[in-house]
Amino acid sequence: MADDQPPQEEHKRRIHYRGTHPHCFAEKYKEHQPEKYAGQIEKLIAQGQTPAGSHRPICVREILEILKVQPGETGLDATLGFGGHSAELLRRIVPGGRLYATDVDPIEMPKTVARLAQAGFGPEVLFPRQMNFAGIAKLLPETPRGGFDFVLADLGISSMQLDNPQRGFSFKFDGPLDLRLNPNRGKSVADMLLEWSRDDLEKMLRMNSDEPLAAFLADGIYAARGTIRTTGTLSQVVRQVVSSLGNRGVELTVKKTLPRVFQAFRIAVNGEFTVLEQFLRTLPYAVLPKGRIALLTFHSGEANRVVAAFRDGLAQGRYQAVSEEPIQPSIQERFSNPRSKAARLHWAVRGDE
Repeated sequence: MADDQPPQEEHKRRIHYRGTHPHCFAEKYKEHQPEKYAGQIEKLIAQGQTPAGSHRPICVREILEILKVQPGETGLDATLGFGGHSAELLRRIVPGGRLYATDVDPIEMPKTVARLAQAGFGPEVLFPRQMNFAGIAKLLPETPRGGFDFVLADLGISSMQLDNPQRGFSFKFDGPLDLRLNPNRGKSVADMLLEWSRDDLEKMLRMNSDEPLAAFLADGIYAARGTIRTTGTLSQVVRQVVSSLGNRGVELTVKKTLPRVFQAFRIAVNGEFTVLEQFLRTLPYAVLPKGRIALLTFHSGEANRVVAAFRDGLAQGRYQAVSEEPIQPSIQERFSNPRSKAARLHWAVRGDE
């Protein structure tokens, strides 16, 4: 090979699977390479599906109407995720703007930053920080005017985390029972089950997901805690508890109960409510006068805290306007992206001073 010829990339054989269609997350090689299989990706989206390893941003049009992003402004995407919202914001702040972006996920964040860089949004406009959004006050000295013109936070869990069995977020796939947004910090749910008391379990099921069967589930999970190490095992225990109650409609009850159990444990192991409350306390002081805020919530625990903080901020004069009712995704979006159905969009505008 001549010295001036670039080295050729090593050829990698595609993943083989049984049958005509891939079944598990790792086998969906086309969905993991959207740049090569754009047609396949478009087909999946048209069918109302989210391609494996990706995430579809929710309420994009509504968020852009609220934030009214202009060239040269400085903003914050407090939950970078897959970067769908950030990409839209970045297109609107150039030239001369800055977008700070925070996320705690050390696995997905570098992928998103690389993807946005490939789209033309490099370090001159995108300022990613791997950190919890509760600490956004630390970013203020870096900004040109000591604050943000607009702030966005999508409080939902990303599809990339849900779909990957190794992250342990979903009851639909068997994997390690982890549920940490940052798997390098703290303990997994499997380990915490050995430390939580029976009363701890009931309390978090009630407070984090309004679970009506909290007492029965706490009994069953606590009794089996030494054997629960995977998402599949936890799902089995939940099913056994529901079945033991002798009620009709076991399958429907299990279908509703499982998401609430996993939500409650995810919130607990990540301290999500504590983090959100700190973020909401800091938010009005992080936004410049007349700055705009848009927050997406996905369950009552998040929504109640956001509504209370916005109303209190309005009463105290920190905000000059807040949303009276949350905005829901359009009928078309809920149909094309079923994962958007639970989303509620809240907004606030900072006062003049």
